[in-house]
Amino acid sequence: MSVVESWSRVMDLLRRHAPADHADLPGPATEETLAAAEGRMGITFPQDLRAWLLRNSLDPPEEEVDDDTACDGFAGFPDEGSFFLGIRTMERLYANRVVPDGFDPPDRPDNPFWRNEWIPFLSDQDGWTGKFIDARDGRVGGWFVGEITVTGEYASLAHYFDSVAEMLTRIADGSHPVCEVAEGRLVWS
Repeated sequence: MSVVESWSRVMDLLRRHAPADHADLPGPATEETLAAAEGRMGITFPQDLRAWLLRNSLDPPEEEVDDDTACDGFAGFPDEGSFFLGIRTMERLYANRVVPDGFDPPDRPDNPFWRNEWIPFLSDQDGWTGKFIDARDGRVGGWFVGEITVTGEYASLAHYFDSVAEMLTRIADGSHPVCEVAEGRLVWS
């Protein structure tokens, strides 16, 4: 399944089972916005990331941006503690991670905490934990400050979105242990 098909499946499930949350999603990014972000970041977005952002750029409206948080995005989705990032927040978090040598720490090139080829797309508010797409091969990994970074957790962004769709299916049928839908919104316990 392609990233567009996987994301469409996620959006269909959200629209059917949490329509109030779905209605709050912002619209898509433009090619111009993506090109400008790539220029500022100095990296080319993988095709899957580009295709996803052209469907939904999850930056909150400017008036809702909280300057006291490192990251902001669409709160409460895909889970209670983290959220998908919009382009503006991706840039800000990427700028906080990028290092001159290309990876950090410099003495662990084969097992770094961070590589410049990793583009964050999901995070908590503090930027301490999240998921990234590897611009070299499109695989999805995860980081947690103070822990070993996990690379290749998912073969692609499409595979990751398939896991989100599976979670939404469990929420809809009442078999998810910590989330339910109330008044058209995902409610985490």
